[in-house]
Amino acid sequence: MDIEVCSASGKVLTKLETLPTGTTIKELKSRIHKAKKGPYPGRQMLRLELKGKPLKDEDTISSLGLQSGSKVFLKDLGPQIGWKTVFLAEYAGPLAVYLWLYARPWIFYGEGASAKPYANVVHIAAACWAAHYAKRLLETIFVHRFSHSTMPIRNLFKNCSYYWGFAGYVAYHVNHPLYTAPSDIQVYVCAALFALSELGNLSIHLALRDLRPPGTSVRKIPYPTGNPFTQLFRFVSCPNYTYEFYAWLSFTIMTQCLPAGLFCAAGMYQMTMWALGKHRNYKKEFKSYPKGRKSIIPFLI
Repeated sequence: MDIEVCSASGKVLTKLETLPTGTTIKELKSRIHKAKKGPYPGRQMLRLELKGKPLKDEDTISSLGLQSGSKVFLKDLGPQIGWKTVFLAEYAGPLAVYLWLYARPWIFYGEGASAKPYANVVHIAAACWAAHYAKRLLETIFVHRFSHSTMPIRNLFKNCSYYWGFAGYVAYHVNHPLYTAPSDIQVYVCAALFALSELGNLSIHLALRDLRPPGTSVRKIPYPTGNPFTQLFRFVSCPNYTYEFYAWLSFTIMTQCLPAGLFCAAGMYQMTMWALGKHRNYKKEFKSYPKGRKSIIPFLI
């Protein structure tokens, strides 16, 4: 089978000949790269139409209904970087930035600030923040299985700016010598809720990992497991985002800090956009998808 590879403008770049019908899109990308008519496979996006949907690496020529003489359109995605590298950078930064400001460096707070007393909630907040991002780093290394191996390198700067910037903004205020602590009962109740939300988030990530065999991009309908935290799957498509929101809402109330609330609100907005998209994809991909589920907040969104 012969396939014509066209540029985004419609110009024919090359013609790949004698392709077996079982050739995958991933193999097709490699052939294009070897023919020196396209960038390395991680930078390539192939589509059947100029503005069509990206083809999945595991799709085959036969499953897409391609025939000899058919065309695919190539788009160069630009320089790429591994998802794991981006995640490690964007999570290590907030951990380092927050703990640096927790020590009250003179450059931000002036001489002698570190010797002034800390409210108990300041220590608890630092422990919660550190535990969250340490968990994120460990999940990136040992838990997450990414459906795509790379992302555009510009995302590294965008994501790091967001996470590192908010870390400094929140940490500056919570660790300030003039920070006013809320009541102990408010602190301890919210710290407990934060810890439970983090456990819930981890439980969902483990459940999602078990749905995808290593080295694949297989997608299945997620259902509750024996872990009680996964019961949230009965109500929403993305309970990992739900628990994430609950964690930062608890952190915000615990610290009674406006910058923490802004961080929570910004994160909730972005996670809602992601959750709505994933919810739509689930319903489109699986005809038997549970109809009663919402995307991120039970019964509401």
